[in-house]
Amino acid sequence: MKIYSAIIIGAGNRGSKYSELMGKCPDKFKVVAVAEPVKGRRESVAQLHNIPNEMCFNSWVDILNKPKMADFAVISTLDDMHYEPAMKAIELGYNILLEKPVAQTAQECADIALAAKAKGVKVLVCHVLRYSPFFKQVKQLLMDGIIGAVMSVVHVEAVGNVHQSHSYVRGNWHSAAETTPMLLAKSCHDIDIIQWLLDKPCKKVQSFGRLSYFRSENAPKGAPIRCIDGGCPIEETCPYNCKKLYYDDKKNTWFRGACTKGIAKTDIPTDDEVMTALQTTDYGLCVYQANNDVVDHQVVNMEFADGITASFTMNAFNQGGRYIRIFGTKGELTAYARGSEILVYTFEDRKQHTIPIASMDESIVSGHGGGDYGIVKELYEYLSDTYTGFCAADIDISVKNHLIGFAAEKARALSTVEDIDAFFSEYGFVNE
Repeated sequence: MKIYSAIIIGAGNRGSKYSELMGKCPDKFKVVAVAEPVKGRRESVAQLHNIPNEMCFNSWVDILNKPKMADFAVISTLDDMHYEPAMKAIELGYNILLEKPVAQTAQECADIALAAKAKGVKVLVCHVLRYSPFFKQVKQLLMDGIIGAVMSVVHVEAVGNVHQSHSYVRGNWHSAAETTPMLLAKSCHDIDIIQWLLDKPCKKVQSFGRLSYFRSENAPKGAPIRCIDGGCPIEETCPYNCKKLYYDDKKNTWFRGACTKGIAKTDIPTDDEVMTALQTTDYGLCVYQANNDVVDHQVVNMEFADGITASFTMNAFNQGGRYIRIFGTKGELTAYARGSEILVYTFEDRKQHTIPIASMDESIVSGHGGGDYGIVKELYEYLSDTYTGFCAADIDISVKNHLIGFAAEKARALSTVEDIDAFFSEYGFVNE
């Protein structure tokens, strides 16, 4: 049985998670090198996999300037550092496990897919929700025909008010101009899920949405620029008080680690390091006076082949979690990703059937409801050309689903209905 060797490029939250899961499958994977600028993270991966010092690198440039040293590369850098390492890794002949989004622009996404095809390498994008027990079961039920032919889908990503404030107001993805629009930074998962469930090409798309709430005009009168400066009239009741979220809550190591990136000397930051972050970084800003421009609510309407319609809503004003309703010719399926069951109402017997699912934690700090484990589990067969599952998608499918998101953003900006066939053709793809 072949053991596939891997290099990790980017050992933050995502890269370290894939590294950890591969370490639990020593009969399938061996991590042989790591590139990561943060010393503590680099050393953590090196220690887990017994990687020698000479195989530890500070950057993707350093590791990809070396001759090919493994079967595949995990590229899990920040969004604005996907394109160049992916293109270089493809040039060197690496297969790739690529964190989403594929890249920051439609052209860059297309470049990666076309380069991979030309080189003959595999690129598997981390659309991890496909591999979660929840969505796998929804997909299986549709393939089994439990509700007949699908006519329409309503899918909601309830981002969660605190998650929105952390990642898309104060955090790495606060600016569409600097990174990617919300549909790519967060909801490319969801556009991908809808297309995967329907298994038909999208033909038209329109979108509406805006940044409405996390704006300066909604700041309480007298609120300071930074929460810790004191004097805020709603300091005690504000759900976005950064001191409560990052400093007082000692158990939320994910938040504390994120806000102190580049400040903390270890993966477990001290109170002093957290306080420094709140005094000097965007994580300390009042959410109504941050440097953000990303939408806090958006709807995308899509028409697929055979007249199937789908509506996707991304919204920040909720507890968090995804839910979906699928309407078919023989029944209706309703499911909430935080729940433990899928509800199916069938027309023939006029009954509602409860189907249990192996649902897992869908929170911001979870492994995407089991999807992280699922994609690593299926990666081996995908690389081995023995894949028999229904979750993995080639890079061209992933990029096409990204392009639907870019087309939706164009439609939102211009108040148009975008023709997907025409949009795809601009980037060298046929919509089929």
